[in-house]
Amino acid sequence: MNAIFWILRYIKGSPGKCLIYENKGHTQIVGYPNADWENSPIVRRFTSEYCLFVEGNLISYKSKKHNVVARSSAEVEYKVMTLVTCEVVWLNQLLKELQFEKIRP
Repeated sequence: MNAIFWILRYIKGSPGKCLIYENKGHTQIVGYPNADWENSPIVRRFTSEYCLFVEGNLISYKSKKHNVVARSSAEVEYKVMTLVTCEVVWLNQLLKELQFEKIRP
């Protein structure tokens, strides 16, 4: 419930500002992952970030510092790619259920 009030306060406090989403005639889903691995031999935790675009419009992003210890940067990149792939598959299925045409992941 607090989130709803926060959103309403934000909308009320920012008149004239808006997001514009363009229809480009296709429903291509594109994901851009990024991973940052701390090189400290003691910590070795990583941060994952990704953005998802549909028709060139940003619809989702996430940045999270993980509590899991990673042994290498390749392991970190693999984990972030797995997260992005799961999000793209989920979004693809959602668009199919909503009967969007011409879906290209």
